[in-house]
Amino acid sequence: MNRLFFLKKLFRNKNFKTYLEIGVFKGRVFFSVPAHYKIAVDPEFRFTTSVKIKKVFRRFSNLWAKFYEKTSDDFFASDASNLFQKNKIDVCLVDGMHEYNYALRDIENSLKFLQKNGVVFVHDCNPTTKEASVSFEEYKNRGFIEDWNGDVWKAIVHLRSLRDDVNVFVLDCDQGLGIVSFGKPENKLSFTQEEILALTYEQFNENRKEWLNLKEPSYFFDYFGIKK
Repeated sequence: MNRLFFLKKLFRNKNFKTYLEIGVFKGRVFFSVPAHYKIAVDPEFRFTTSVKIKKVFRRFSNLWAKFYEKTSDDFFASDASNLFQKNKIDVCLVDGMHEYNYALRDIENSLKFLQKNGVVFVHDCNPTTKEASVSFEEYKNRGFIEDWNGDVWKAIVHLRSLRDDVNVFVLDCDQGLGIVSFGKPENKLSFTQEEILALTYEQFNENRKEWLNLKEPSYFFDYFGIKK
């Protein structure tokens, strides 16, 4: 089970139409999501116009997809207000820069334009090794080899500590798939932002189940009332 599996389940079982993806890369997930209205944001798309055309024949809704080749910060600053004025986001996938501050901004900016019953998916929340949790600079210096999740997990800890209006948990699959939706938190953490910044991977590794509110993948179906 991975993010595309769960995205498809939501769109096929809920009356959702609008999808935003931040961090699209080659578009493997984006072009396969069965949403009517799709928005892609990435500072550098890794696919050609001919690929976009081919994807229309595989899924006709890709014909109306919108592509913003810019940073997510620029997108939210200059495009999001007009774009989502009438049709708010039903589902968003945050899979951009895998660092705490970047991921947190993407999540919180998405929440500003999210439907009340909408969902934000967050990829790379559960690094299983210290090597996978390093900064982008460290990942770059080792030649972009092996998995890299960064410290997106800190964004989950932040939301669970400092937001009272969202419920957050992480599915224990696909390198940690965060689920953020509006509502009363199931339970809360009590870290300050300064404390979160200082947290280490070793501390996270000792407390990952509690800090991430880690759930088995099957919990997704119960939470959203969807048949498996």
